[in-house]
Amino acid sequence: MNSKPDRLLIVDDNEMNRDMLARRLTRKGYSVCVAESARELDKRIQQEQFDLLLLDIEMPDVSGLEALATIRRTYSPIQLPVIMVTARNQSEDVVKALELGANDYLTKPIDFPVALARISTQLSYKRAEHALRESEERYALAARGSNDGLWDWNLVDDTFYFSPRWKAMLGFSDTEIGDSPRELFDRIHPTDKENVEQRIKAHLDGVTAHLETETRLRHKDGTYRWMLIRGIMVRDSAGTPLRMAGSQTDITEGKVADPLTGLPNRLLFMDRLLQRIEYRKRHPETIFAVMFLDLDAFKMVNDSLGHLVGDKLLVSVADRLLKLLRHTDTVARLEDQEAITVARLGGDEFAILLSDLRQPSDVVCVAERLMKEVAKPFNIDQREIFTTVSIGIAVSTLGYQHPEEFLRDADTAMYRAKSGGKARFEIFDAEMRASVTRRLEIETDLRYAIEREEFRNYYQPIISLESGRIVGFEALLRWQHPTRGLVGPNEFIPVAEETGLIRQMGWWALAEACRQLAEWRKLGPEYGALTMSVNLSVKQFPQPQFAEKVDALLQELGLPDGSLKLEITESSLITDPVAAVTLLSKLKALGVRLAIDDFGTGYSSLSYLHRFPLDTLKIDRSFTVRWAAGRRRKISSVRSCPLRGAWAWTSWRRA
Repeated sequence: MNSKPDRLLIVDDNEMNRDMLARRLTRKGYSVCVAESARELDKRIQQEQFDLLLLDIEMPDVSGLEALATIRRTYSPIQLPVIMVTARNQSEDVVKALELGANDYLTKPIDFPVALARISTQLSYKRAEHALRESEERYALAARGSNDGLWDWNLVDDTFYFSPRWKAMLGFSDTEIGDSPRELFDRIHPTDKENVEQRIKAHLDGVTAHLETETRLRHKDGTYRWMLIRGIMVRDSAGTPLRMAGSQTDITEGKVADPLTGLPNRLLFMDRLLQRIEYRKRHPETIFAVMFLDLDAFKMVNDSLGHLVGDKLLVSVADRLLKLLRHTDTVARLEDQEAITVARLGGDEFAILLSDLRQPSDVVCVAERLMKEVAKPFNIDQREIFTTVSIGIAVSTLGYQHPEEFLRDADTAMYRAKSGGKARFEIFDAEMRASVTRRLEIETDLRYAIEREEFRNYYQPIISLESGRIVGFEALLRWQHPTRGLVGPNEFIPVAEETGLIRQMGWWALAEACRQLAEWRKLGPEYGALTMSVNLSVKQFPQPQFAEKVDALLQELGLPDGSLKLEITESSLITDPVAAVTLLSKLKALGVRLAIDDFGTGYSSLSYLHRFPLDTLKIDRSFTVRWAAGRRRKISSVRSCPLRGAWAWTSWRRA
């Protein structure tokens, strides 16, 4: 609220009209001064400050129109509003006055309520514009202090003002950017356009109090910068949008940098990869590659030494990668952009973009050097930590069109490297793509297979070497695919374990095998001692109430202690030994016999076996061969006892 009354100046050569209007306006709270001529008007406005003029058109010597023209050479309609006073039949003078910059007009005899309303309106406009100008000046000062760019969108004539700083943020000089809205909207990343348009519309419609959006704008060099765009709209008294003004802040560094390592993040990496793909479309001879890196056994570091040490290891790995690649001689610099981008994608995953290779085989040299360097010890908190890296590689010669496909294939190759033993690299090829496609098909079909009951248990007899009689069976899960026929476990079990479907499948196999055993045992006394062995996946260990469910199943079927044997791989035991001991102890208490299957194919340590309540050790042939080879001087021969009756029974059901 103004502490002082608005000052008005009435200019009229008619003393009675002048004084009467002055008295009435004074009673309404205005501070009113009077002048009887244009010359006196000129003198007063040079010496004093007024908020509004009431200027009569018909005056001797210098007319009101001439006086208005003089005023407008110095003061804008906002700086000094002028309301012209004229006779009713002087329409031509009214038009002329408005053309010269009059804000409004009154006709004689003056209708005082109308005069009050028009004076109040013009003063309100002036105060609003003055407040806006002060706000803009404060905003401009703050923006200059924060290094932001400014923009102002005139919604009436659809033109833009961009500050010099706004243009410089995108690499342009002050004369290189015009006033068209396309200067902004054509630079917005295609993926972001719809979101920006929706945010602007929401503000124009009054849904949001202000505009705020993050978007990517194309720089002069062709790259994209992340910008935070903020603004607010100005409306007229009727609520019609007049303009929208605001600021632009460069947030690229915070948006595209990994906060832990300072490396580019996935967002920036994908943007640079897209640039290389687009560049290769114009220059087909260009060769570049993506390397997808994953630290081996990083989870073990986190679990054993803590996440703080794990984070320090990631930082050290990032530094080592950067130092190595800065000194590599297999890549060169291309134009003004770095030929190498090292990014952290998240967790223990890194990606490297080699932008300008001389030949595809150069990437092999880089991969070998990377593995060698990462394998060297890291000194963290006075402790030596060792790790290795698995690398997947995709090369541009496969003709990628989208960065997502490029990174996906490098990721696929990395997983192939891990599955092959870790601490190695693989280059993606067409066969790998077909393998991935097959895996996806298997996963999809597996989900339907559970619903359609396509799984079958096949029962392999267990024969006593002493009596030659069948003493039990081992249940072997198979998949009867509707088009591919019988599918072996090596093809679908890994997929089932990765997707978690193994829990549902494994329980079905266990329950079905127990039911089959119960049916066989009912055939007569000679079958009453039969046992059933069922393989248990490591993924089934975390199932809640697993032991309780097994107990309920055995009770339901009336199977006695010792009739069920569960076979576990040794990797299941060492993955989480505490959980394994807890579960196996519960199962042992139920009378379930426990066996390790294929001992010797993995960890192969006899020293840890005493920790687990095991009944049987099934030794893999490869273990005995290695054991014998290592003791050839002490052992003269190794007898092999092949199983007799190596045949299998399939499940049978009652009609």
